[in-house]
Amino acid sequence: MDTKAILNQLTVDEKIRLLGGVSDWYTYDCNGKAPTIMMTDGPHGLRKMEVVKAGDVEASNPATCFPTASAMASSWNPELTFEEGATIAAEALREKISIVLGCGMNIKRSPLCGRNFEYYSEDPFLAGRMAAGFIKGCQSRGIGTSLKHFAANSQETRRMTSDSIIDERALREIYLSGFEYVIKEAKPYTVMTSYNRVNGTYAAANPHLLTEILRDEWGYEGAVVSDWGASIGIVDCIKAGLNLEMPDPKGYHTSLLKQAYEKGELSDELLDAR
Repeated sequence: MDTKAILNQLTVDEKIRLLGGVSDWYTYDCNGKAPTIMMTDGPHGLRKMEVVKAGDVEASNPATCFPTASAMASSWNPELTFEEGATIAAEALREKISIVLGCGMNIKRSPLCGRNFEYYSEDPFLAGRMAAGFIKGCQSRGIGTSLKHFAANSQETRRMTSDSIIDERALREIYLSGFEYVIKEAKPYTVMTSYNRVNGTYAAANPHLLTEILRDEWGYEGAVVSDWGASIGIVDCIKAGLNLEMPDPKGYHTSLLKQAYEKGELSDELLDAR
């Protein structure tokens, strides 16, 4: 696929709309000029949601249930997570899913974190190796992954407003070390930002995380995707390095981005980069 050729065909409105998802799980097709893709949850088994005919209640298609990340990490064997990722990718191919939203590899800092089961470890070395195995396995079948949640997301309580205050050394040695290894070793297609603030700035709008560290220092070339509903201050998010807001912004954030573009706050070069 010639992405530059597609980009040259797009209007400003189409470029801006492309920065947000369509419905809960799809990307925008730019009025037929670009392929649309589907992404779903799936680190422990695909969660492809479809509306049940009997009503408006959503249910998942049947899928294989795999051990949690905490159980997999107890093996200390990245070959197992490689096999797990490859097997989930085979199911994703069957379901026509392009990106599996995982794996999660936040550091376990408290037993009270409600999602510890889907994170690997309190040890960034172990977490990084197990996550790299999963991502390599999944992407070996041509299915993308979304390394999450970037970064310093170690609690569920008020996770959409909490502020992780961390000095730079602790941030680098504990919370980012595993992410750095996976980015450089496994090259995930996407990285998902977390809900929380990091030192006062929301992760999805944090240029220190998304541009200075992720892209400039680590050389990441993939797409940065928000967690669902994590794009607080969409203009700042796009400036900071976010590529795709999920889910569908329903026109509101699209209009804010268009206004920012017309005011000169967002340049053509920045839109093209995103």
